[in-house]
Formats: sequence, C-alpha cells, structure tokens
Amino acid sequence: MLTGIQKFANQSVRRKASIPKFAVFNTALLSAQSGKSFIEAKSDPIFWGRLIESAVGAHLLNGSRGTQIELFYWREGSLEVDFVLRLGEKIIAIEVKSSRAAMHHSGMDAFQQQFKPKKLLLVGGQGIPLEDFLTTSPLSLFKDL
Repeated sequence: MLTGIQKFANQSVRRKASIPKFAVFNTALLSAQSGKSFIEAKSDPIFWGRLIESAVGAHLLNGSRGTQIELFYWREGSLEVDFVLRLGEKIIAIEVKSSRAAMHHSGMDAFQQQFKPKKLLLVGGQGIPLEDFLTTSPLSLFKDL
C-alpha cells in the first residue's frame, strides 16, 4: 500500500542514509482520507499538486514492478527532482507539474549537471500531458536511449 523511495545518489551508503520519500501504490488511499470532493481537491492547488505527483509516482511504482527499473527521488537543499528512473547506466529525471504556469526548473538543471541523465521529462503543465504519461509504460521511456 505504501513504500519508501530512496534518494538518488552515486554512493549506495548515501542512498541508504537518506530519508525516504513515501509513495502510495494506489492514490485512492490519499483522496479517500482527504474528505475532499473532486471539485474541492482541484480548487486547492497544493493538494491537487500532491495528488498529481502521487498519481505519477503510483504509475511509476506499479509499472516498474517486475522490471530492472529502479525508482528514486533527488533533493539537495531546495533543489529537487520528483522522480528518477535508472535502468542499468541509463538515467531519466522526471519533474511533475500540476498547472500550466511556466516554472523555473533549477532542480532539473542541477540534477542534469551533476548526473548527466539520458532524458529529462516534464509531466503535466507545459510538458507531456498527464493522461498520455499515465498510459506509457515506464520501460518504454528507455527506448532509444
């Protein structure tokens, strides 16, 4: 029902020592506990953003089960990347946005400089539509890398 996602780091000791980011396998666990209607949830930008990020996380968790894909998050100070996928030496960084407003991506920029991922993805907002991403297998994200 609930799992911890480890922080992405080059050294396994740094990964293991970090505080995990909790993620649900089913977002109904979040929405049912909130007591908010769909309209109330959507009109609360902070809560809606958490739901959207959780939906992407649940999709990645469920879609990577039984594969060699590893799922992480990354944070250094105030800079963060919502999800990091690793398959062997290939790394994909994923940032999730729940609104179409233009956002500064300093976390993605810092992650790119430090780890040189093969792909950077913006899900939602002005990036890949959420509906399209949720119908894409995490394994297919590694095609052509």
